[in-house]
Amino acid sequence: MKAGNKIAVLCMAALFTLTGTFAQPQDVYAKAITSASQAQTKALKKVEGATVIEVEYDVEDGVGEYDVELVKGSKKYDITYRASDGKMLSYGWEKTGVTPSYDKPIISMETCKAKAQKKVKSAELVSINQKTDDGIDIYKVKMSSSTKKYDLKYHARTGALIEYDWELKTTTAGTDSGYIGSARAKEIALAEVPGATVVKCELDTDDGVKIYEVELVKDIYEYELEIDAKTGKILKYDRDRIDD
Repeated sequence: MKAGNKIAVLCMAALFTLTGTFAQPQDVYAKAITSASQAQTKALKKVEGATVIEVEYDVEDGVGEYDVELVKGSKKYDITYRASDGKMLSYGWEKTGVTPSYDKPIISMETCKAKAQKKVKSAELVSINQKTDDGIDIYKVKMSSSTKKYDLKYHARTGALIEYDWELKTTTAGTDSGYIGSARAKEIALAEVPGATVVKCELDTDDGVKIYEVELVKDIYEYELEIDAKTGKILKYDRDRIDD
């Protein structure tokens, strides 16, 4: 190649770098969150006028995450960002100070379904259940789209949406590395112990095998399951009575 052509190519490469064509790795790095204050600033752009009450850094399945809690008016927000690129992994809010409204009749399940489908048009209804939570009659709705899982709670007597959450279906490098991910591990554990509450889910190693250790409670019992992190097979199942 002639010297003049070499200079032209070098100049073009420099121009592409300046304009962003070859700067993608730098752009990703620039979006990374490296401090709690950066996570706080990002969350306040999402919920303008809110007050941050807590910022926590945690590692989930080998991936660093910032969890930000905020309050604004009668709502409490919870947002999780991936530290490496600033991607929002989950977002949710719940209303505080909700009253029972016993003077109103409970709305029909079909009415609640219609409300949920109007709220999240891109998702399909997975399940809907009526229950009482802290003295409030509610409908708990689960929905799913190609990329997100949704949890919604409606006041069963007023029809008001009182809690809304979504989470990306794939949020961690563990899943990308061939592991099922903590969310899937929880689903497997809850399928084995329906109606239980997950109190712990951690990626661990047992005799050289990567496992998810899941602890649950239900009624007077506590459960511990070990789930193969790659196959999802339950390797260990223990149930013990909770001491009084």
